[in-house]
Amino acid sequence: MAYRYATERRDDSDLGGGNVLYSAPGHPGFPVRLADELFQRAAARLGAAPFVLWDPCCGSGQLAVAAAMLHRDRLSRLLATDTDPAALSVAERNVGLLSGAGLAERERELRAQAAEFGKPAMVERADAAARLAERLRGLGGDLDGAVRRGDVFHPAEPERPVDLVLTDIPYGDLTRFSGAPPDADPVPALVRALAAVLPEHAVLAVTARTRKVALPAGVGALERVRAGNRAAVLVRAGDARG
Repeated sequence: MAYRYATERRDDSDLGGGNVLYSAPGHPGFPVRLADELFQRAAARLGAAPFVLWDPCCGSGQLAVAAAMLHRDRLSRLLATDTDPAALSVAERNVGLLSGAGLAERERELRAQAAEFGKPAMVERADAAARLAERLRGLGGDLDGAVRRGDVFHPAEPERPVDLVLTDIPYGDLTRFSGAPPDADPVPALVRALAAVLPEHAVLAVTARTRKVALPAGVGALERVRAGNRAAVLVRAGDARG
C-alpha cells in the first residue's frame, strides 16, 4: 500500500529552535518537518482519525508536542512517558502547551522576560506563542494529554488504546537504557515490548541517529525513511509481536 501524506509547504519555525517549547539539557529538539512527515506516513497506514499518540521515550516532549500541535485535528489524546524524572518535568510543561491556557501563560512569561531583559527576541517568541494558540484553536482547541513515568522495555498497557507510536531513540550508547538487553542492540527488544501492549492495528514510527533502525528478526518494515543523520522505520504492532 502506498502512503499518502500532505506535502504543502508551511512555516513551522514557531515550533522549532526553542522558540516556544521548553527544552532540557541533554534532550535536543527533534526536526519539526521530520516529525510532521513521520506522523503523516504513519497516519496514512491507520483508519479514520482521531488517533491516540504515544511517545514512550519522550524526553522533554518536544517531538510529541510538535506533532500534536501540527495535527491536533487528527488526535484525541497524547501520552508521553520516560524514565528520567528531570526530563518528565519539562515534558509536563510542554504538554501543558497543548491548551489555550498553557499557551497564554507561556506568552505572558515571554513578554515579561522581554520587558525585564529588553531582548527583542523574547518579543518574537511571545508572538510565536500567540500564533500557536491561534493555530491550536483552528485545529480543535485543547488536546487531552498525560505525562507518566514508564520503562519502555516493561511498558504498562496504556489507559486508552494507542493507535500511533512516534519516538526518537536517545542519542549515544543505546545500552544505557535501564532494562535493555546486555551486549545487544536494544531497539528490537524495545519494539517487541511496545507491540505487546498495543492493538494489532497500531503503527510504530521509531527513529534514531543511525544508518538503519533494527527490527526483531523476521519482522518486516512497512517502510523505512532516511533524513540527514537519522533513520526511521515504520512497523505494524501486530507484525512485531513475539
